[in-house]
Amino acid sequence: MGALCGLFAGEAATGIGLLLATFLALSAANSPLRDLYQQILDLPVSMSAGSYAVAKPLLLWVNDGLMALFFFSVGLEIKRELLEGQLRDPRRVVVPAAAALGGMLVPAAIYGGLNLHDPAALKGWAIPMATDIAFALGILSLLGSRIHPSLKLFLLTLAIIDDLGAIVVIALFYAHGFSFMAFIAAGVILAGLIVMNRTGVRSSGAYLLGGLLLWLATLESGVHATLAGVLLGLVIPLRGNKRRFHGIEHALEAPVNRAILPLFAFVNTGIDFSAIGWDDLASTLTLGIVAGLALGKPLGILAFSWLSVRLGIGALPAGIGWRELTGLAILGGIGFTMSLFLGSLAFDPAQSGALADERLGILIASLLSGAIGLLWLRSITGDAKE
Repeated sequence: MGALCGLFAGEAATGIGLLLATFLALSAANSPLRDLYQQILDLPVSMSAGSYAVAKPLLLWVNDGLMALFFFSVGLEIKRELLEGQLRDPRRVVVPAAAALGGMLVPAAIYGGLNLHDPAALKGWAIPMATDIAFALGILSLLGSRIHPSLKLFLLTLAIIDDLGAIVVIALFYAHGFSFMAFIAAGVILAGLIVMNRTGVRSSGAYLLGGLLLWLATLESGVHATLAGVLLGLVIPLRGNKRRFHGIEHALEAPVNRAILPLFAFVNTGIDFSAIGWDDLASTLTLGIVAGLALGKPLGILAFSWLSVRLGIGALPAGIGWRELTGLAILGGIGFTMSLFLGSLAFDPAQSGALADERLGILIASLLSGAIGLLWLRSITGDAKE
């Protein structure tokens, strides 16, 4: 239980870091520092080796490069949960898995229904599918011992499956400028990493070097490069290698949660409110994200959870009733990190209007979901002492 408490304390600190980074980005974008902020995002950065070079603005290095480390940590977490944690026991997974599925399908359907008339806006259909685990768990941690540990574990399991869904969506629907030869190269490198795993190679350096090559090949293939991070996490050996595996997880925790995610929030949430009008607030893109996250997420999570219980294929964990699950479902509407990431894939940076509407919708929905979810859970748990 001590480790679990430590996890949620860490998630709360991550949530605070994301909030601070968002505040700084919004302050910069709405002050005389506006031009400097944009220049930072557009700062050209290149990496070269011999005649090979990769040149991108800083914004894309964060989104395509540093976020690969975040997805690497996600891949490690998924593997650990599959082999040692909550996802190992199918009986514990049925209802959270159903909740995650409903929490993806219903928001996407709501967004798609509101934007069927606009093919450009329709590209953002996946944005309201994702839950931000750091913020959601951070809010739960504010309630201390009022919250049964089963509710936190349910949310963690739901979020892991939610992340898996987002990874599949990215792989299938957000490839750009596909290169068959680079894709084949990435496949060969991945196959080599799998062979290393199966033949008992345990050298972390060998896997990290292979991961870098996989990232470069995936980047050139047009499939989003962050998927290389997930795949690398899944092929790192765990059985017979637990100390090294958990050491990599621990080494990634601080840079990912304290630096990479706040930096990602800083470069992606700078909305210039002077350019926002009523048309932006009333756009179907903005409304689709707000309705998808703040309304579709709770409806999907609750409906599919109820269906799985009703059909007798799953049961709510001990300590969780439908009122508690309703509060958790509302918190599921906090999209933020993954929603912002999906938005950066759906819309070209040149589409400044679409990006502004997307970020505005995510911020509004996440604020509403966080506030309402916290108030709901406080109201049903009473004033229990922590």
